[in-house]
Amino acid sequence: MIGVVVMLESMGLPLPAESLIITGALFCATTHKLHISGVVIAAVVGAVMGDNFGYLIGRALGLKLLQKYGPRFGLTPNRLLLGRYVFLKHGGSVVFFGRFIAVLRMFVALLAGANHMPWHTFLWHNALGGVCWAGGYAICTYLLGNEVLRLSGPVGILFGVSAATIIVASFFFLKRNENRLTEEALAAAAQDERLRITPL
Repeated sequence: MIGVVVMLESMGLPLPAESLIITGALFCATTHKLHISGVVIAAVVGAVMGDNFGYLIGRALGLKLLQKYGPRFGLTPNRLLLGRYVFLKHGGSVVFFGRFIAVLRMFVALLAGANHMPWHTFLWHNALGGVCWAGGYAICTYLLGNEVLRLSGPVGILFGVSAATIIVASFFFLKRNENRLTEEALAAAAQDERLRITPL
């Protein structure tokens, strides 16, 4: 159950994977009717598999959909190129840290696939992020036991504020530097065929 929900959320469905991992680990800690290793393995495998499926879906369909419908939302060909450039240069960090931000967690694999991030790079950072996120949440909850219920409110608020700050700061950074980064992306595309986008 945990593995399936985590996998589906990682593929882009809005499901409460994080809450389920914490609930499962807490059940292990308080009842001892389930072993924590089962929760950790299910959560990590679900996270890694779900993101890989999401990546494949994004790789097969994402770019076509972004090219077709993106202009309606201000996603010009240059911005598509910029997205590919960012994922080519910094995709590993986006994939790893995106795992810890609820909104990004649902879409990062799809975006990585759509932007044709190299699969071996994606696989490594995805697996590392999955182990740290799913395994980390499960083990910390198990070790803290009932204390996690008292701490989850303040910690959740802290993570939420941090995630919102990072997203807003990234948005303003990209907005302010969009022209410079687009010029860099165009120059890089002239030399690297991985960045070139074939028109529909």
